[in-house]
Amino acid sequence: MSTAPGDPLSVKSNVLNAVAGGTQNFGPIKHICEHVCGFHGYAHDMTRQVHAHHMCAHINEDFRQCIIYDSPEPTARLIGIEYIISEKLFDQLDAEEKKFWHSHDYEVRGGSLALPMPKMMPELGVEAAERQSLIDLQKTYGKTWHTWQVDRGDALPLGPPQLMMSFTKDGQLNPDMAKKREEHEGISLEEKKKERADYPVYTPRKEADQWQSGKAVQLSVETVDVKTK
Repeated sequence: MSTAPGDPLSVKSNVLNAVAGGTQNFGPIKHICEHVCGFHGYAHDMTRQVHAHHMCAHINEDFRQCIIYDSPEPTARLIGIEYIISEKLFDQLDAEEKKFWHSHDYEVRGGSLALPMPKMMPELGVEAAERQSLIDLQKTYGKTWHTWQVDRGDALPLGPPQLMMSFTKDGQLNPDMAKKREEHEGISLEEKKKERADYPVYTPRKEADQWQSGKAVQLSVETVDVKTK
């Protein structure tokens, strides 16, 4: 179970939470309609890898926005955000902006991206829905910032956000991470890869996945003068 330092919720907090939860709208959260599970690597150090559960809302056909957690549990830590855009919108970005974005093609075809869904429910069209959702994701691009470096054991979200990237070929994902996901969540990377062998061929835009060049964009802290007028 994911935890953060601090005292347990008091009776007062639980009561206030219940009242707020039953009376407020939470419109943006209710718009979330898709759970995508995958893995991210730090743009400047792809040996540091994180299991990421994306809870995504479709704003329109070309744009999704996702909240990222470290597990699917109610007590999961919110560790980042990801914006997902279509190939059409990616092509409209300038060269500098494209350095922040990664492709999803290999994550889909290679089996690392998955939509956790109940199996053996053909009457609901679950398998067909997962297939179409992933084929749609195959041609998209993501811009991901992690705000909590849980992989190094941080008890709180410390330091500046970190730009994350995706994997683009076999052998990049730590096999121990794939094995752990299979044990805990029943998602087999190899089985997913075999299931998707007939997915359409797609070549991601070369301007994405900049980390493959050996250079990457990453944030660092800078002290600047404050402007007050």
